[in-house]
Amino acid sequence: MKVALGKNNYAKILSQVLNMREKEMKNVRLVKQSVDARRQRVHLICSFEFEVDDEETVLRQHQQVQRVKPYQYEYLPRNDHKVVVVGSGPAGIFCAYVLSQVGQAVTVIERGQPVEQRVKDVDALLKCGQLNSQSNIAFGEGGAGTFSDGKLTTGIKNKRLQYILETFVKHGAPQDILYLSKPHIGTDYLRRVLINMRQEMELKGVKFLFDTQFVDFEIKDDKKYVKAIHQQKEVLIEADDLVLAIGHSARDTYEMLYNKGLLMEQKAFAVGVRIEQSQESINRIQYKDSATSPYLKAAPYKLAVTTKEKRGVYTFCMCPGGYVVPSMHEEKTLCVNGMSYYARDGVNANSAILVNVKTEDFESEHPLAGIAFQRQLEKAAFEMGGHNYCAPVQLVQDYLENRISTQLGTVKPSYQIGYVFSNLNLLFPDFINRNLKEGLILMNQKMPGFIDENTLITGVEARSSAPVRLLRNEYYESCFAGIYPIGEGAGYAGGIMSAAVDGIMCAEMILREDKNGSC
Repeated sequence: MKVALGKNNYAKILSQVLNMREKEMKNVRLVKQSVDARRQRVHLICSFEFEVDDEETVLRQHQQVQRVKPYQYEYLPRNDHKVVVVGSGPAGIFCAYVLSQVGQAVTVIERGQPVEQRVKDVDALLKCGQLNSQSNIAFGEGGAGTFSDGKLTTGIKNKRLQYILETFVKHGAPQDILYLSKPHIGTDYLRRVLINMRQEMELKGVKFLFDTQFVDFEIKDDKKYVKAIHQQKEVLIEADDLVLAIGHSARDTYEMLYNKGLLMEQKAFAVGVRIEQSQESINRIQYKDSATSPYLKAAPYKLAVTTKEKRGVYTFCMCPGGYVVPSMHEEKTLCVNGMSYYARDGVNANSAILVNVKTEDFESEHPLAGIAFQRQLEKAAFEMGGHNYCAPVQLVQDYLENRISTQLGTVKPSYQIGYVFSNLNLLFPDFINRNLKEGLILMNQKMPGFIDENTLITGVEARSSAPVRLLRNEYYESCFAGIYPIGEGAGYAGGIMSAAVDGIMCAEMILREDKNGSC
């Protein structure tokens, strides 16, 4: 069947597949589109929704047709509480957003800046190497995801996912995120969406306090008194419920919470490098004869292998047509991440290549030992890069053969501040080097051409996820009743979508009337 995929042809496609009359189908809508590149010629696989008068007959005659029940979100008002949300990443924002829909009194405090100012601070870092420790790619409105590829994929199954996508579209995201199998919003669209969501919430009474760092809390008569520093002055905010959506880089906040007695434990995570290849070469590998098709966007990839030592090595946050960016917030440290715009039109593809780090790899049993592990690598990367936020880089072939690179191939580093040729073997512990090297070789076997003489790596990627988990019970409460650790920073999510789901579910718990205690 050869029918052009366009909105006006959706009914025609379905009529040929199902042998039905076009006029029998109403409100036909594309709901899922994925790329099948397993054969020499690439195909699109599509799913549609449509309405018919006699649903039972159609369901009986066509096994591939299923009845769809849209998820209707039901808000349960509980307006007698004041809620303070710490952090404005996806978990914090969606928690506050859901609460705002019922008129709940909510205050959001964020140590970083709103998007408008944050963009300027990040530009100063990228162009001049000027790090603002409170407003950067780690901290600020939208969390670390604001300056990423804005991936909206997740491995979890949850009825709230469609609600999140529809909320993004309502606030300015592209419509295609509603049906693409691997949707992404891009850093440029995500910034607009965050501003629009904030403005709507402010109209509903939500208070946003930026440049406000959560530094302490007290509990008295079931009330929480949140201490924060706003513009160098201490403020006290009263709360009935305190939501901790602190993000995976709030190391000083982790330490404060530990000292206050909030229960937490070590958590495995992963570290590694950013790999860069020509996006054109990735398109050829993935799309084969269709690599130059105008209907296909920059090709992604996803790889995972297990080494002889039973370590997982995998790609993470792959950014087609993207850029490697600095993601640290502490002075005299360096770590990197990936970022793409919606168009994904950069000349390089980049991805993290990560090695699993287990809790037994930490030097102590202290709950915050993973942070010490991260920090040690980030300090070493800063020194290796020349003490000025330039990044250490190396050709993959040179890394495999343990020699410093002396010149680049055709792939140029997209890291804007600058780079220094280095031997990344000297950056990592031996177990990371052994498994990272084996993993790279295995990935090239699974995807021939993944590595060539031009392929480049940049160090260090150390913040793919939190190295700590803040313990909570089935009602999302910590060992302190009414304090809710959520999202990626609490160790319960791994990306924009799963963090947003966690935030929504926390809001639902706060709105429940039948909670009965803490852990």
